Amino acid sequence: MASSILASSPGAQRLEGKVALITGGANGIGAVTAGLFCQHGAKVVVADIQDEVGRTLCDELGGAPIATFVHCDVTSEDDVRGAVDAAVAAFGRLNVMFSNAGVIDAPKPLADADVGSFDKVVAVNLRGSFLVAKHAARVMVPAGRGSIIFTGSVAGVMGGLGTYGYTASKHGILGIMKSTAVELGRHGVRANCVSPYGVATRMATEFWGKGSEEDLERRMGAAANLKGPVLRAEDVAMAVVYLASDEAQYVSGHNLVVDGGFTIVNPSLSAALAQ
Repeated sequence: MASSILASSPGAQRLEGKVALITGGANGIGAVTAGLFCQHGAKVVVADIQDEVGRTLCDELGGAPIATFVHCDVTSEDDVRGAVDAAVAAFGRLNVMFSNAGVIDAPKPLADADVGSFDKVVAVNLRGSFLVAKHAARVMVPAGRGSIIFTGSVAGVMGGLGTYGYTASKHGILGIMKSTAVELGRHGVRANCVSPYGVATRMATEFWGKGSEEDLERRMGAAANLKGPVLRAEDVAMAVVYLASDEAQYVSGHNLVVDGGFTIVNPSLSAALAQ
C-alpha cells in the first residue's frame, strides 16, 4: 500500500531534505505514512518489532538511500535510544518523529478487565510515547528545530470508544504532547497529535473481530457523522505530512482530530430525537 502511494501521487516535495523516524512503521497507518513521507522527499527510518515486514517495506520504498529499518520495541528505552541514534547515524539528523506504535486489548466489562492487558497497552501506547518524545528531544533540542507527532485517537477525546487501557493511554498521550509542546517550544521544536476516527487497519479489524476490513469500513461509515467519504490510513497520513511540514511551522500543542465531526456528536441524543 505504501509503495503504491509513493508511485501514484506526484506533487510538491513538502518534506524535501527532512529525516523522519516512524515507530510502528511496518504496517497500517505507519507504513502508509512512510510511503507518503518518501513521496514528499523525506528520508525515513521505519522502527518496529516486525523485522521482516519492516525490511520488506523499506526495500519497496527504495532501500537504504531512502528508507531503512531498525528493530524497536517502544517499551524499551534502549531500543528507542538506539532507533534515534540509528536515524542520526544513517542520515545525519532527525527532523520528524512520528510516535505511532500502539496496541489495543480485547474489550471486557470493567469488573472482568484484565490488569495485565491494561498494563501492556499503557506500556506500549503511553510509556512508548513518552520514551519516543524523550529521545527525539535529546537530538532535536540541540538542533533548535524539529516536529514530534503522536498518534492519538477519538478514544482520547471521548469515553466509551475503546477499552480502559486504550482510552486511558490515548488521553495520556494528549497530556504528553501538550507538555512536550510547552517545554520544547522555546527550543524551536513543535509537538502535535493526530487523532483519527476508526480506520480499518489490521489491528482495528482484529479488535472488533467481525469480518474483513471492508466490513469494518462499512460499519464505521454507518456510525460516522460525515457521510460519503470513507476514512482510510491515507487520510491520516496526509494529516501527519501536514504537521511534519513547514506549512505547519507555527502549529504546536494541537490535536488534529480526523474524524468527520464524530466527536462533536452526542449519539444518544441523536437516537432519542429520532424516535
